Amino acid sequence: MTATPDSTSPSIPLERIAEARRRGAGSVKVTPLDYSTTFSRLCGHEIHLKLENLQKTGSFKTRGALNKIQLLDAAARARGVITASAGNHAQGVAYAASMVGVPVTVVMPETAPYSKVNATAGYGARVELAGRDYSEALARATEMAASSGATFVHGFDDDDVIAGQATLGLEILEQLPDLDTVVVPVGGGGLIAGIIAALRAAGSRARVVAVQANGASTLLPSLREGSPHGIERVDTIADGLAVRKIGARPFAIIRGGVEDAVEVSDAEIAAAILLLLERAKTVVEGAGAVGVAACLAGRLPKDAARVAVVISGGNIDTNLLDRIINLGLVKEGRLFRFTTRVPDRPGQLQRVVACVAACRANIHQVWHERSQPGLPLTEVTISMEVETRGREHAVEIEHALREAGFPVLVDARG
Repeated sequence: MTATPDSTSPSIPLERIAEARRRGAGSVKVTPLDYSTTFSRLCGHEIHLKLENLQKTGSFKTRGALNKIQLLDAAARARGVITASAGNHAQGVAYAASMVGVPVTVVMPETAPYSKVNATAGYGARVELAGRDYSEALARATEMAASSGATFVHGFDDDDVIAGQATLGLEILEQLPDLDTVVVPVGGGGLIAGIIAALRAAGSRARVVAVQANGASTLLPSLREGSPHGIERVDTIADGLAVRKIGARPFAIIRGGVEDAVEVSDAEIAAAILLLLERAKTVVEGAGAVGVAACLAGRLPKDAARVAVVISGGNIDTNLLDRIINLGLVKEGRLFRFTTRVPDRPGQLQRVVACVAACRANIHQVWHERSQPGLPLTEVTISMEVETRGREHAVEIEHALREAGFPVLVDARG
C-alpha cells in the first residue's frame, strides 16, 4: 500500500532527539550500517543493513527504554518501574533500570521464549508471566502499575520512548547521508515513528517503507481506516511484532510519514533469517528479518536505489532457529529424505549406505524399521535424511538408488 505523507502530522523535535542521544552516550552503541554485496545483488537495490541486533540487549529497544528511565525524577525512580513485553522491550527496560539503579518488574506473556525470559531476569528484573500474548500481559502490567504507584514504561506508545528510538534514525543519516529509502519493521510502531521523526526533523526526504508480518497485520487496516485498528489474535514467528493494535501516538506520526506499507509471510521471514545467517553471518530474530524478507520478495518501490534496512534485533529462540534452519535446508533441497524397502538380511543397510556414499552425499540420520503395520516379515524399511548440495544432487541420489534396485519413496517434506 502506498500512503501520502502529511507534513502537518505531529512529530518529535530534533533537539529532543539529540538530547536523548546525549543521555544515552556510553550506554547505547552506535551500531554498524553495513553494505551487503549479497543482498544488493539478490534484491536489485543497493542494500545497507543497520545492525541493531548488535545493540546492547540485542535490539533497538534499549534506546527508548533508557531515555524514558533517565528522565524520571528521584521520587519516581524510588517507586520503580513496570513494563510489559514479549521480550526485547523487557530486556531493554531491565538493562536501563539496572544502569540507573531503579527497581523493575516486567510482565511477559506465558508464551514468551524462554531465552528472552531468562535474559530479562539476568538483567535484574523481577519477571511475571501473565496472559497469552502481549496485549494480555499489558493489561496485567498497567493494573500492577496503577495499584503500586510505579511508573509504567510503555513499549511504544510514549513520546520519550519514541524519542529514544529516533536516535537510530539520526545514526542512519550520519552513516549514509544520501540514502533514499529506509525499510523498518513495525509492531507497535515506536521504532518507525522515531525514525520518521528523526528523518523529517533533520530535513531528509528519504522514503520510509513499513514492513509487518501478515500474521500481525495492524498497520495496513489502520492506514485504510485512518485510526489504529485492532485485531483479535496474532500468529507469527516474529514475536517482536506480535502486537494486536498499533500505538495511538506512533500512528499519528506514521500516517503522515510512511510512504509504503507491505507485509511478509512467516515462510518469507524464515528464508530471510536463514539467508542472513549463511550469507551475512548474522543471527537475526523474526522481527529483525522482515525488512530483508520484503526486499527479497521484491516489495520495495522499483526506484529505491540506496536503501537502509533496519535489522531491529537478534534475540531468536535457539529451538526456533534450529527448526528454521532445518526447514530451510529441506526447502532448498539440501536435506533429502527418502524411504526404501529391502530384504531383511545382513548387509542390506550397508548396500544402501554404499549407494548414497558413491554419490558423495553425507548421511544425517538413519531409521531402520522391522515392525511397521503391513510390512512383510521378510522385509524392513530404511529411511534416511541425507545432506546434499541441492535439488540436482538429490535427484542424482534418487536415480542411483533406483538403478541399484531400491524402490524410493521421497518424503513430501523434502
